[in-house]
Amino acid sequence: MTEPEILFDRRGPLGLVTLNRPKALNALTLGMIRAFDAQLAAWQEDPDVKAVVVRGAGGKAFCAGGDVVAMYREGVAERAGEPVGTLRRDFFRAEYGLNRRIKRLPKPYIPLVDGISMGGGMGISMHASHRVVTERTMIAMPETGIGLFPDVGGTHFLPRCPGGVGLYLGLTGERLKGADVVEAGVGDVLVPSDRLDSLVDAIAASGCGADEVMAILRAHAAPAADAPLAALRPAIDRCFAGASVEAIMAALDAEGTDWARGVLDIFARVAPTSLKVTLEAMRRGAALEFEDCMVMEYRLSQSFLAADDFYEGVRALLVDKDKNPRWNPATLDAVDAARVERYFATPKAGDLSFTV
Repeated sequence: MTEPEILFDRRGPLGLVTLNRPKALNALTLGMIRAFDAQLAAWQEDPDVKAVVVRGAGGKAFCAGGDVVAMYREGVAERAGEPVGTLRRDFFRAEYGLNRRIKRLPKPYIPLVDGISMGGGMGISMHASHRVVTERTMIAMPETGIGLFPDVGGTHFLPRCPGGVGLYLGLTGERLKGADVVEAGVGDVLVPSDRLDSLVDAIAASGCGADEVMAILRAHAAPAADAPLAALRPAIDRCFAGASVEAIMAALDAEGTDWARGVLDIFARVAPTSLKVTLEAMRRGAALEFEDCMVMEYRLSQSFLAADDFYEGVRALLVDKDKNPRWNPATLDAVDAARVERYFATPKAGDLSFTV
């Protein structure tokens, strides 16, 4: 028999969630999201469940994102005139609802981000009360590279990173590892991966209060390690203070370092529309409450999935894998303010709403 894609268990007062698609790096399907949300809702109301721990199966990844290829296939079929369902609407509604439940969960929620965490994996970890990373953690928000934008709450948590770090991560999709994740403000404690089992045991044996859980995490943490990101912070803060993508690129060009040239190379590869919409979304998100960010992100998701770049980006990077996307528009100067603003319009099917 095929194993379930997501597993739920109990250990004393602790609810345990295991993302169980190791061959797919635990990428989220709509079924996983719905099951996860329903179980969290039940545990939220269960007085015997005091905290929740989330892990990824297989040893390589926590969660590598959402099932964007399934949405790509639905969109391609629709464009060919074939009858299709509502996955592109349903997936984002369900995923953003789960992100919001995690953000507002009144009990300690502890993701053990051991290995790869990208896109949707960030949505089920970054809004947690207690974020655990390891020396094997690698995080990224790579959406601009597939013609999207950093969603799953990215417009809320990225602008709240220190200095220009969040904008740097959101625009470039740059990967961070280990101690850099804590330095960037998207991880709370670095615990060596070989201590995770004993960490879970200690939490399960505790009263699971928020302060008690944090004390347990710190007791299992590794000594503070040097974070390479710290040395880049002055340059990141200088370059990503610009009011436009063009201003950021000009600052990078003036910086003149290997790092700056590498970032400019990334900008040359990713979708111009994604860059400009992402910058505007993060500017707006910096002043919005979480739920308002999610409503905005839902609007953006539906706009992007109605345009060309998402399908071209997924084709080039994940389907044909030729790594040669042909963006439309192909240049930044063709993405004017009016085009950017259209991405923030209310979808025809209506806005995202939260029922609980």
